[in-house]
Amino acid sequence: MRRVGTVVRTAGGLAIARAEAGEEPPRIGSAVVNESLATVGRVVDVFGPVDRPYVAVTPSDDIGLPVLVGGKLYAR
Repeated sequence: MRRVGTVVRTAGGLAIARAEAGEEPPRIGSAVVNESLATVGRVVDVFGPVDRPYVAVTPSDDIGLPVLVGGKLYAR
């Protein structure tokens, strides 16, 4: 598992996570889990500065976006 980053906000039905410096961003389509290893969605985009990009995650149907804000996400 790789760390995706911390969810900083929601926008347009997506959770936006900020990647950690020095971490390679996950591939588009990667499954994303939270700290409890529960699947929360999939990576749909990676954008922003190369050294610390943002990762857009589309949530699973049963996940509420506000719950993800401030939490750490990981890619499988």
